[in-house]
Amino acid sequence: MTSYRQPGVVLTDHHFTVPLDHADPSGEQIELYGREVVAAGRGDADGLPWLVYLEGGPGCAARRFTGKQAWLARAVQDYRVLLLDQRGTGRSTPATRQTLPLRGGPQEQADYLAHFRADSIVRDCELIRRRLTGGAPWTVLGQSFGGFCATHYLSAAPEGLDTVLVTGGLPSLDATADDVYRAAYPRIQRKAEAHYDRYPQDVERARRIAAHLAEHRTVLPNGHVLTPEAFQSLGILLGGGDGSHQLHYLLENAFVRTPAGHVLSDAFQEAVQSHLSFAGRPLYAVLHEAIYAQGRGPTAWAAERVRAEFPQFDAAKALAGDGPVLFTGETIHPWHFETDPALRPLRETAELLAARTDWPALYDPERLAATTVPVAAAVYHDDMYVDTAHSLATARTIRGLRTWITDEYEHDGVRASGTRVLDRLLALARGEA
Repeated sequence: MTSYRQPGVVLTDHHFTVPLDHADPSGEQIELYGREVVAAGRGDADGLPWLVYLEGGPGCAARRFTGKQAWLARAVQDYRVLLLDQRGTGRSTPATRQTLPLRGGPQEQADYLAHFRADSIVRDCELIRRRLTGGAPWTVLGQSFGGFCATHYLSAAPEGLDTVLVTGGLPSLDATADDVYRAAYPRIQRKAEAHYDRYPQDVERARRIAAHLAEHRTVLPNGHVLTPEAFQSLGILLGGGDGSHQLHYLLENAFVRTPAGHVLSDAFQEAVQSHLSFAGRPLYAVLHEAIYAQGRGPTAWAAERVRAEFPQFDAAKALAGDGPVLFTGETIHPWHFETDPALRPLRETAELLAARTDWPALYDPERLAATTVPVAAAVYHDDMYVDTAHSLATARTIRGLRTWITDEYEHDGVRASGTRVLDRLLALARGEA
């Protein structure tokens, strides 16, 4: 193990070997990485309880903090924190367009990635917990998809849990992918309309950009093809606390005048590709709909199919009239695997995963209703990424769960609030609030 320092904290690298398939513990092994964080000067660190942080996603590595940033400043007051790079992400054994061909063709890749959902992540956590804590239960903090994992943890291995804290990540226990997106598109529309209410000048800017893209094939510097639909997906920014402002600043400098006329500026193209590229998190796209699959048929590109029920998101129809071009959110479509060079080699693999029907169920309502683990959850009112009604229905199922429902923050509240969200959840879980 290697230890080093940042302002106010001591960091230690951990590497763990776990089975690819936990049903075959003696079979192929993969590596997981975790970064331990302890407050500097804690001479009694060995006596501190553990908190494991599960990042959102799927397919996102644990956030890289510098010192005591955001919620971490509160967590290290009471815990040794493990920032876990879930399987396939960060410094764990990677799963990308570059590495997946080592598995073989698309079918072998799809079979491999079937082991990368919440059920496998939780079994990873249980192996790691026993190695780190000597068998003592630990606290889980789950953000977004990390909360989905925490909910599965409560269903599958509650004996490993001391406390569960969820931020913007209480999933529906029984919704299909179709149900999820049918609830999502109206929320996405509200966020887009709220953005245009805040910045009415962006209505014409967005129409002008979409019209330009419809008439001119535009390839960004990294090879990403910027279609009108890809441009609309910049609406993923609208789920964060300052995302509307980021989007506004992005749009206001889209065009530059050149000898050949007005074209999309290099600065705009560079910024857009940084927001849209899945090069750093391909599993987010490849496995996104699989996180909602529970053996009730294939997901079959649910976001794409359900979008057809909401024609107001059709950019061509908007441009043919005088209405706004609506932005979309965290929806994954087949065209992502055509426009994004980081995803193109994974198109057949993604198709096979979308057709898969044998996904196991992730949640056990009876066990959740009987749990004795203290659970607290922040539910962000009108969260663009996770349906509030779905979250509250699940909250009513989990015995003793205490919710904090707030519209002060968006989906990124646990980071944007500094220490406030985590402090509130700890107080709720401990019966102090």
